[in-house]
Amino acid sequence: MSQWKAKRFWDDVNVEETEGGFRVLLDARVLNTPGKLPLVMPTREMADAVAGEWRAQEGYIQPLTMPHTRSANSAVERVTPQHAEVCAMLAAYGETDLLCYRAESPDALTQRQAEAWDPLLDWAAERYGARLKVVAGVLPVEQDAGAMAALARVLQDSGPFQLTALHDLITLTGSLVLGLAISEGRLSANEGWDLSRIDEDWQIEQWGEDEEAQRMAEAKRAQLLHAHDFWTLCFSR
Repeated sequence: MSQWKAKRFWDDVNVEETEGGFRVLLDARVLNTPGKLPLVMPTREMADAVAGEWRAQEGYIQPLTMPHTRSANSAVERVTPQHAEVCAMLAAYGETDLLCYRAESPDALTQRQAEAWDPLLDWAAERYGARLKVVAGVLPVEQDAGAMAALARVLQDSGPFQLTALHDLITLTGSLVLGLAISEGRLSANEGWDLSRIDEDWQIEQWGEDEEAQRMAEAKRAQLLHAHDFWTLCFSR
């Protein structure tokens, strides 16, 4: 049996200002989240991006072609009611931050990690007052409580739409510092992705590339680029 698909039912797509932000209209019908909550977005730019996805639908609605809509829905339905929990989960990435765990050998890899990651840890210390400790190997290191609190405050001060973007910037790179660096413009999304892949790229250089792993990596890169785009849409230009 073929899976049921929702058909396009509207002719026009428009954006209008409303209390608290901007919303999308499909003809005269207000666009809500799948859970029927009001989809009110913080900027016209974000609402325009969502409207463009609905405008591009032909025949049947294809959610996989609507990443901005999915992220906006997630901000309203998932992040808003669980803001504190999401902040705590993302803050925990600082305790096991990718940039803090270095290879024990070979020297060429440890040098590559140090040259790439040390400047970012220095940046986090200067920008947020959060100096993270570095360790060789996989045994956990206890990070300074003050540093963790400083990084957590950055997350807590983020609105739900910003936090939705930060969630992917952090989880896809495995690094709270990398995610924040991308959001602050210290790195581009592509630079952040490449810095998160130093260990994997080293393995590829030694043993060759696995096609399936490469496809998965490219899919994650695309998700990271979208997350950065969604982050920029949180702010009026």
